[in-house]
Order: sequence, then C-alpha cells, then structure tokens
Amino acid sequence: MGNSNWSTDAYHARQAYNSSVGSSSFGYTDDVLASTPRSKWKTHPSLDPRDVGVRESRDSDEHPNSLAISVLFDVTGSMGTVPRVLQTKLPDLFGLLLRKGYVEDPQILFGGIGDATCDRAPLQVGQFESGNELEDDLGNILLEGGGGGQATESYELAMYFMARHTAMDCLEKRGRRGYLFVIGDEMAYGSVKAREVREVIGDDVTENIPFPQILAELRRSFEVFFIMPTGSHYYGDPKVRGFWDTHLGQNVIYLDDLEAVSETIAVTVGLAEEAIDLEEGLSDLAEAGSDAGEAVGKALRPLSSARGSVVVAPAPGGLPAGADEGGVGRL
Repeated sequence: MGNSNWSTDAYHARQAYNSSVGSSSFGYTDDVLASTPRSKWKTHPSLDPRDVGVRESRDSDEHPNSLAISVLFDVTGSMGTVPRVLQTKLPDLFGLLLRKGYVEDPQILFGGIGDATCDRAPLQVGQFESGNELEDDLGNILLEGGGGGQATESYELAMYFMARHTAMDCLEKRGRRGYLFVIGDEMAYGSVKAREVREVIGDDVTENIPFPQILAELRRSFEVFFIMPTGSHYYGDPKVRGFWDTHLGQNVIYLDDLEAVSETIAVTVGLAEEAIDLEEGLSDLAEAGSDAGEAVGKALRPLSSARGSVVVAPAPGGLPAGADEGGVGRL
C-alpha cells in the first residue's frame, strides 16, 4: 500500500461520475441502508479490524520518506457529517501537504469509531495510502450513526488498535513518530475492555487496560491530537473538555468550523514538522483560496505558541530528551 500518487484530476473525475449516475461517495453506507436490516449491519471486509491484521506505512521507490498520518473520526450522532466533509476536502489536505512541501511522502489512513457496547461497526480501519485509494476507504465506511448516548464512545479501542496493529517505516527506520488525529466530541471509556478487544479485533487479551496506559503506549508511536469541532453535541461540555485537556493538554484542538478540519490537520502537521510557522500556514491557506484561515488560526494558536522541536520517538527501552513519563517529547 502507499505506492500510488494523489491526483486531484482523478478525484474530480470520480466526483463527476458519481454525480452523473446519482451515486454518493459513500456507496457502502447507501447499499447497507437500502437493503440490509439494521440487525445485520456489519463492517465492510476491507475495514474490519479482525481481518486487516496490521496496517503498514512503508517506504517505496516512489515514496522513500513515508510519513504516517492517521485520521480516525467518530461516526455517531452529530459527528456523522465528519467523513463527508473530509471526503470533499481531500484535495485541500493533499494540496497543502504536498504542494507546499509540509511532508515529502505523506501516507494517510482513515477510520471510523463507534461504540463497542452497542454498535454493529464500532471500529473501521482503512489502509495507509499515498493516492486516490483513500476514496475507496472512505466510501467503504459504514456511517452507522449509533452511539451509546452517555458522552462516551470507544476511542480507547481505536487507540489500542493503532498502538498494537500498525507498523511504520518513519518510526522503525528514522525514529520519527507518525501522527494520529481523532475527531470526536465525547470521552473515551475508562479502560480498553478485554472482551471488546477479543470480539472486535480478535486479540487474545485477558485483562482490561486502563485508558492512561494505552494512551501512553500509543504515544510512543504517534503524536496524538484530539479535534473537537463546533456543532457537535458535547462541544461545550466542561466534563468532556476536561477529560481531553487532562490527557492531551495542548494537543486538544477546539475547532470553530467543521469545514476547516482538513486544513487544520495539514497545518498542524506542517507546524510539527517545522515546515512552517502558523502565520506561514495561514498565508498558504489564503494563497490556496481557502476561507478557513480564521478558524484554523484560532484553533492552532495555543499549539503554535507551545511548539518546540520535531518529536522523535524513543529508542526501545528509552525516552527522548524532554519526554514525560508516557514517552512523549512535547511539541
């Protein structure tokens, strides 16, 4: 995976074809809703964590300096519009990362998060891709729209998968962590439940894993961000905000405009890779004709003001200089 190249022309051609035949960009959801009783809904085989094993971001002749960028989004309730926004903004995301030189060889993974206590498709995980195959992964995501309704979703189960079921050359060859953006509006559960890991992912886990423990493990491989967009059900909830502020600090991004999510991700990566400062990123948005600059600037100024050097992962058994106990050198 990850050997192809992004083509904006191919993206627009696909959009035009879908429009001409009356299809949406989320064909799997359309098919399931039209023909399958809810009790039989299931994750698309290409995204089922029980079947996909390990998701890999690898170097190739075409992309010798791969960098893994993961975007997992809550597909429950009011968050169900997020993947549709991401799909329409793919050219903006790749355009900033590539044309502006933020990242030489980005490989992007998309996935969906639900609630393992009640949903039919609580975790859906695509592949790291360098090109338009990303549209296939997005199109195969089931926009279930469920959730438990208790201000919690199974973010911790997704974090478990990303911590233990990914392999990345950026980390293994160059000691550089990948990026993980979780887009949501609720809290994680207090622990990764062993039963849910066995049922959803298929690992033989016998004991629950406390949330802080799995987050610390995850952060040895990924720089983790949580994006909470306005308009989501719990956007202003102090309990939800307090949960993520406590666990991720400056890496919680409060975004006033959901339509700016792709630009926010791109500029965040550019900042962390030291390719730009915030004002340069906002200038790049304006040059590209984007009106997301105000929302992106407001969302990222706290992160930008605290920004330090690019984060390098610890060697096995050690921590990088300036790391906290979770193995995280802060931005």
